[in-house]
Amino acid sequence: MAVPIGVVLIVVMMVIPLPTVLLDLLIAANITIALIVVVVSMNVKRPLEFSSFPSLLLVLTLFRLALNISATRLVLLDGFAGNVIEAFGHFVVGGSLIVGVVIFTILVIIQFIVITKGAERVAEVGARFTLDAMPGKQMAIDADLNAGLIDEAEARKRRHEVTAEADFYGSMDGGSKFVKGDAIAAIIITFINLVGGFAVGVVQKGMPAGEAIETYSLLSIGDGLVSQIPALLLSVATGLMVARASGEGDMGSTVTGQLGAQKRALQIGGGAALALALIPGLPKLPFLLIGGVVLFLAQRVPAAAAEQDDAETPAALAGPAPDSPEALMGEIRVDPLELALAPDLIDLVDAAGGDLLDRVRALRRKIALETGVIMPPVHTRDDLDLPLSTYVVRVNGVEVARGQAPPGTVLAIGDGLDGLPGRAGQEPVFGLEGKWVPAELRHQAELTGATVVDRASVIITHLSEIVRANASRLLGREDVRALVEVVRRTHPIVVEELTPALLSLGQIQTVLQALLDEGVSIRDLVRIFEALSLAGKHTSDADALYEAARSALGPAIAARHAADGGLPVLTLDPRLEHALLESLRPTESGVQLILDTARAEAVIGHAAQLSEAAEQQGIIPVLVCSPQLRMPLRRLLKFGAPRLPLLSYAEIAECPFRVETLGVVTDAEALAA
Repeated sequence: MAVPIGVVLIVVMMVIPLPTVLLDLLIAANITIALIVVVVSMNVKRPLEFSSFPSLLLVLTLFRLALNISATRLVLLDGFAGNVIEAFGHFVVGGSLIVGVVIFTILVIIQFIVITKGAERVAEVGARFTLDAMPGKQMAIDADLNAGLIDEAEARKRRHEVTAEADFYGSMDGGSKFVKGDAIAAIIITFINLVGGFAVGVVQKGMPAGEAIETYSLLSIGDGLVSQIPALLLSVATGLMVARASGEGDMGSTVTGQLGAQKRALQIGGGAALALALIPGLPKLPFLLIGGVVLFLAQRVPAAAAEQDDAETPAALAGPAPDSPEALMGEIRVDPLELALAPDLIDLVDAAGGDLLDRVRALRRKIALETGVIMPPVHTRDDLDLPLSTYVVRVNGVEVARGQAPPGTVLAIGDGLDGLPGRAGQEPVFGLEGKWVPAELRHQAELTGATVVDRASVIITHLSEIVRANASRLLGREDVRALVEVVRRTHPIVVEELTPALLSLGQIQTVLQALLDEGVSIRDLVRIFEALSLAGKHTSDADALYEAARSALGPAIAARHAADGGLPVLTLDPRLEHALLESLRPTESGVQLILDTARAEAVIGHAAQLSEAAEQQGIIPVLVCSPQLRMPLRRLLKFGAPRLPLLSYAEIAECPFRVETLGVVTDAEALAA
């Protein structure tokens, strides 16, 4: 509460007369605070470390003006405003009004014309360039984040620093106006005090003109000097803050280090000072003394260290050698997720108008909320080997998808596009036919009833589908460890029971990857870990652990496939299901169905046929079977019916939806043959 109460008391000072003792104390505090502000502005390493300076500048300016008002009231009423002002009016200027006016004028000129004017200009330029550079800095942060050079926390910290820097320089641009106005107010207030004091002494109190000048005018000059000294200090602090460049140390260390590193310059300066002592008419002692001190300091600078710094600077700027282990390790590192763009598609990531990187960042959040997997940063780069208008998505260095996005066009999907110019195209996710038409014809394409999609949306949609399809490949051991640590913070007992007592991180990773392979979200890690803890006490079989996790997520899995309160299902013919259960055989890669070729093809073909028939009606069915049969049947059907979801009876037992049977899968063709 000290600062708000202090501001209120400053306003009270303007109205209520102060005793001279308290005024002396406040004047001393004003000068001391100004000195502290100057020292702090020199010691901070970066301007943002003193981000409260603009607000403090306003408060101190108001404080100084309140002191001016209080001092003026005491001078005009009593002819005495405390010992501090009297000392400045008599001792500092020698009791001479002319000397006091000259000194006061010089201080005002130094503050107003030299320091304040320069600080104001530097603040204006700094604010303008900081705001202009803000979008570029934001894009650089996004590029580092997408390239995997920094994490989300570091990116958030850098964005906050960029915003804070822009706010600071904008505030300093306005704060410099306080200093300028303060200098103008000092001139006007002192002039008014001179005239008012002379009038009070001569007119009201009948003093002779000389006595009135000695009594009141000298006190007015003393008041002006008392206020101008802290004002000058704050002007210097303002100039230091706005003219300060980013550095690794405070101003004193930086200046001393940089000047001390220039040994040759110190030697030349000291020699020049000694040479000036040889000129006839000039006093020899000052130049000899200063020249000798500078040469002595130059000899204290180690030449070897300076030369070593000069030699190491180019090497540090050049970075590691191309054949060094660090450089080679950086080149051979395989990015988990990479988006390569042809040279004519670079405008999509250009800071001037491309928003592809922003959409990638939004996609990472969307994928995390949908699947529970933290999508790795997308390394976006240009590839001169790609054909024009082409983009490629690579997972762990392997190309998994390729598409087209011609510059200056949009993708129109629909019928009736024959009358529009452009070239044929295809929506990469659903395979819908369309046409890449010029962007300026977007409105005409929409009038035909077509769905119009911009290039960035096409790429992002394609990328999101690739990430979902390859989520298990993108989930590494380190990602699993990070997920475990997240659960540990909120449910430590669950993690302690599971790992490493029962299962290793590798076994947990296998289960999570299997869930992702079938499109099951792993967001509910607590429930998954609890199920694995129970199952892990009895078995370490991967299939058994996986089915246990699926059973725990049963209602959530069924909810993904439900529509309008119903769950459309396909079932197995009881005789077929019994035959499949009898054909189960354990193998090194898990339990498999050992069937003759004709029966296997018949099952796969009939399941695919029923699934396609339902899809043509706008229904996405699921196939249900017994729990011990689900995983082996999934392995069989993933080659002929990969899009058909498989659920066990246990997974739909507790689902709140009504089960709607669409058909029964049989092996009738095999039996007939």
